[in-house]
Amino acid sequence: MPTKVREILMEKNSYVKFETPESLEKSALDLVENSFRNGKIKKGTNEVIKSIERGESKLVLISEDVTPPEVVYYLPTLCDERKVPFVFIKKKTDLGSRVGISSAASISIIDYGKSQELYTRVLEELNSVKK
Repeated sequence: MPTKVREILMEKNSYVKFETPESLEKSALDLVENSFRNGKIKKGTNEVIKSIERGESKLVLISEDVTPPEVVYYLPTLCDERKVPFVFIKKKTDLGSRVGISSAASISIIDYGKSQELYTRVLEELNSVKK
C-alpha cells in the first residue's frame, strides 16, 4: 500500500468508534489484569477472533495505536454482530503490560474470575458511553 494512503488510513484510526473515558479505560485494564491472574483471557487478534466467534468472549479490549490498523480494523464490527461488548484502550503497551507481555493489539476476556462486580461496573459505564 502506498505510504500516502496508509498515512490517511492511520490519521484517526477509523475503527475507533467512540472515545473511551479515562475512568472506563482504567477499570477495563484492572478487569483484564484480574482476569489474567484469576480467570481466563485470549491475547492476540487471531485468538480474540476465535473467542468471539465461539461465543466465549465476555469483553474485548482493542488498542487504538495498532500499526497497521488493518490488524484490528474489523474487530468492532465483529463484536457488534456477535453482541460482545468492547472497549478501546489508548496504548497497546498499557494493554500488554497488564497481561505480562510488551504490547497487545487486542485481548478477549473469557472468564473474569472473581471480578463480577468490576465486570458489571465496566459494562454499565460502557453502555452509558456508547449511548
